[in-house]
Amino acid sequence: MKKQLYIYAGLIILFVAYNFYKPIEDARIDTGINILFASILFLYIAYIAYLVLKRMGKK
Repeated sequence: MKKQLYIYAGLIILFVAYNFYKPIEDARIDTGINILFASILFLYIAYIAYLVLKRMGKK
C-alpha cells in the first residue's frame, strides 16, 4: 500500500510543480492539461480506494 501512496504523492508534487512553473503560454492548452492531470489524480485515488475496499473484504 505504501507504493501506491508514494506514487500518489509524486503525482501531486508534479501537479503542483507544473502549476507553479507554467511553460505553456496558451490558456486553452494549459487548461486542458490541468483538467487531464486532475482527472488522473482522481482516477488514481479511486483506484487506491478500490484496493483498500478489496483488502477489507478479504479479512
